[in-house]
Amino acid sequence: MGMIGGVALLGIALWLGIDALVRGEGRTQWVALAALILIVPLVSAFTLRPAVYANEDRLRVRNPLRVIVLPWGQIAALRSGYSNEVVDKSGTKFQLWAVPVSLRARKKAARRSARSAAERSAAARGERSGRGGGGMGFGGLGFGAPRGDVDMDGPARAETDKVMDDLRELLEQREKLESSQGEVTVRWAYEVAGPVIAGAVLLAILLATA
Repeated sequence: MGMIGGVALLGIALWLGIDALVRGEGRTQWVALAALILIVPLVSAFTLRPAVYANEDRLRVRNPLRVIVLPWGQIAALRSGYSNEVVDKSGTKFQLWAVPVSLRARKKAARRSARSAAERSAAARGERSGRGGGGMGFGGLGFGAPRGDVDMDGPARAETDKVMDDLRELLEQREKLESSQGEVTVRWAYEVAGPVIAGAVLLAILLATA
């Protein structure tokens, strides 16, 4: 949904900006140009840019304004609360922008899990009733059978929580291997910061001299 919103915002910004560049006159065109230089990379950075890449040796986190590369051996924990974070062994925290926490999805998953547990309990009671006294209980007639849309292999989980589970599994498997050692590197996204700063400065000058 964040990416869809980002594309929509970019579409609106480009539509209004290009229209002002084509139809506007004088200062209007310069203001529209400065606004586009500021808004387009900024919106892209916070909606389309975030990503998390994981391989056998390291975790690469691409956040709006930074790129962090963490060998598995340098990761102390992967935490999930109101946001998903990776913590290196020095205690530095990095938020995973590409794996946002959805409290709504967690509540929905909890309801599915509770419903699944209730249906398993009902099925078990039906089976016990069907085995006793020669009569056929609800389990034997199929009324206690779990519904087909409920995962019987384990508790339901929100999608981003499943992603964090997968990353934790990789961490457990790879953190002690020699190929997973190294230094944590952090690089600022100058390709984003440069245009944003240039657009902000140009827009400030234009507004100040209006």
